[in-house]
Amino acid sequence: MSDEGKLRSVNRRQLIRAAGLAAGGLALGTSAGRAGPAQKPDPLITEVQDAARYLGDGVAAKPYGSPSKFEKHVIRRDVEWLTASRESSVNFTPLHELDGTITPSGLCFERHHSGVAEIEPDKHRLMINGLVDKPMVFTMSDLKRFPGRVNRAYFLECAANSGMEWRGAQLNGCQFTHGMVHNVVYTGIPLKTVLDEAGLKTNAKWLLVEGADAAAMTRSIPIEKALNDCLLVWGMNGEALRPEQGYPLRIVVPGWEGNMWVKWLRRIEAGDQPWQHREETSKYTDLLADGRSRRFTFIMDAKSVVTNPSPQAPLRFKGPNTLSGLAWSGRGTIKRVDVSLDGGRNWRSARIDGTPTPLSLTRFYVDFDWGGQELLVQSRAIDDTGYVQPTKSELRQVRGTNSIYHNNGIQTWLVKANGETENVEVS
Repeated sequence: MSDEGKLRSVNRRQLIRAAGLAAGGLALGTSAGRAGPAQKPDPLITEVQDAARYLGDGVAAKPYGSPSKFEKHVIRRDVEWLTASRESSVNFTPLHELDGTITPSGLCFERHHSGVAEIEPDKHRLMINGLVDKPMVFTMSDLKRFPGRVNRAYFLECAANSGMEWRGAQLNGCQFTHGMVHNVVYTGIPLKTVLDEAGLKTNAKWLLVEGADAAAMTRSIPIEKALNDCLLVWGMNGEALRPEQGYPLRIVVPGWEGNMWVKWLRRIEAGDQPWQHREETSKYTDLLADGRSRRFTFIMDAKSVVTNPSPQAPLRFKGPNTLSGLAWSGRGTIKRVDVSLDGGRNWRSARIDGTPTPLSLTRFYVDFDWGGQELLVQSRAIDDTGYVQPTKSELRQVRGTNSIYHNNGIQTWLVKANGETENVEVS
């Protein structure tokens, strides 16, 4: 190399090093415009990292994208003792790892009663029968040819979400206490479209929707709801449904309990009364303190949870922090979310991110300073019908502690002086 070339090389190295030192000083020595104490430069800034030394994988290496390997901890998790087998169990959404309102497809909670059904779309059929003028059978191609295709963002919540908390604080993490909920953009057509094609008889008052899985999942849906906003969908978040989410076809029943959103949908029968099948008699009924059971409690009432801080996402730094959480209501649109840091003695209104939409998750934030004191963190959702999320004590006064489903009580997290956070209750 010539002397001139060596000089250019040396000068270039000196320039890079000087720039790194300057950047390190800026990052470490100042804060919000205030000069800080002199510190050694951060080697992660002053040294050239491997990513800048070598070529990465080409575009053909990963034909279908996946998260960074450094995000491998952001996964669904189950609770092994919850059910007898994983074929009839649930994986929980990692709410504490997410932001915004749309749940990534690969992180949406999944609930099965007989495992994931693997169905070839070309062989799948949807039958409409019962009290209709023309019993019909549709292929997937038939359904996708119908006019009126829509894309709608809705939350889906299992009726058993938070169900293990009826008798007190149980599981330590919002992934496990509240993770049976997700929110995606569904693609499909209104259910009314195919019902109109088949022609409902005047005495048709209910629908039976049936899945193609080994459990033959079935639920009764009132005809008013079916004609109002139910959808037949084949897509979520811009791509096909995932197998565990009902590929190739499922029904969407906005705002109502997730068990009604039958996956792998193969049949819809019109009738004049509910069918009283297993999932609406033995299961998915609310056992009251006096031994009676409430049936057909379809709507998921207003609910919220603080996702950060929470047991899986403790506070790590004193000073400015951002509290974040989610709120939703099966009755309409979230109007306001209140947050308390002292167990419900004092409340402040959270900042709602964006414009809330009906029957969809809403993200809220509160900026606060933390000095290391203990906190009792709560959130309380209010929807546009005026419904206010109740405390767990208020729920128990009406329903006792024998229930499993529809627990929308206010959740409390105890943030300790070291930032560790746990699931507690306050009276």
